[in-house]
Amino acid sequence: MNCIHCSPIEPIEDKGILKIRRASPSLASAVQASGFILKSFREEVCEISYSTREQLLNVMKLIESAKEAALLTISIIGTGAASELERWMSLSQLQVRFSNHSLIDIIANKEFCSYLQPIVDSSEKIVGFEFLLRPLQQGTPFQPHILFEVARESGFHSFLDRAARISAIESSAKLLPHGIKRFINFLPSSIYDPQYCLTHTFEAIEQQGLRPEDFVFEVVETEEIEDISHLTYIFAECRSHGAFVALDDVGAGYSTVEVMSSLKPDYVKIDRGLISFCDQDAGKQQAVKEIMERAGEFGGIVLAEGIERREEFQFCRELGIPLAQGYLFGKPAQAPPRHFLMQTEFVNME
Repeated sequence: MNCIHCSPIEPIEDKGILKIRRASPSLASAVQASGFILKSFREEVCEISYSTREQLLNVMKLIESAKEAALLTISIIGTGAASELERWMSLSQLQVRFSNHSLIDIIANKEFCSYLQPIVDSSEKIVGFEFLLRPLQQGTPFQPHILFEVARESGFHSFLDRAARISAIESSAKLLPHGIKRFINFLPSSIYDPQYCLTHTFEAIEQQGLRPEDFVFEVVETEEIEDISHLTYIFAECRSHGAFVALDDVGAGYSTVEVMSSLKPDYVKIDRGLISFCDQDAGKQQAVKEIMERAGEFGGIVLAEGIERREEFQFCRELGIPLAQGYLFGKPAQAPPRHFLMQTEFVNME
């Protein structure tokens, strides 16, 4: 089974054919009247030849002015070998692709890596790491949230999300021993068919000789969770392979306490906005306690995110929150901290 959403991103060549689906006869006539070569027009599909990048951009401007522009889908075929799967996109997606070509190149060429941020228990022992997408050290710089936004707007978010998961899995195999939890983010909208879309993820875990039970896949807060049943299906598929699931940023944005109670994740990550100065804010303390109580109803393990002050950690620890993450314990880095590596080496020697 092949999936166009996760298939490799092919470059737009300077010469090829632009295909327009749902095109009207008036649009086809306008194309010809503007001097472009109309290869064919049948069953609402208009095929236009272009021989330079400038011509392609001019055709796009012509399409923009069409009454049905918002309804059209477009495919661009270069002069190279035809792709097994034809990628169709909206005009707006194509425009985003042209206006953000450097970021699209980063996505297409997988020019990124994974950084690790420590997760500690109540005694400050490192028990896991969250993997975060970052630019290559000598590569083109980018802001991760902007890269994902461009990926979403251009229709490449499934490709990027899957590639980021694989990058994190491969990095964890090189850097971490068995028994250390690996928290990896995913976008629910990138997983159309959980049984198929997650196959590559668990194949990568197996190929790297890793254990599924060391992985925690967490839903990021950047997307509204519109289909609880679909996300429940994703959670069930992860658990069927032996992995765990987490809900990120609980208590803010789309990750509400009600959503948490519906999904019943294995790990509940409290939003940094509630944790910041929670030792001094009665309102935040009440919200944190409510999350703790609701998570306790289904056995969710609670993790406090964004801890930067010792007082915040002390409050969370006294409240009974077992896990913590934040700059107090370490910033995202290319490798685990030195004290963790020394501890790991000692354990391995024993």
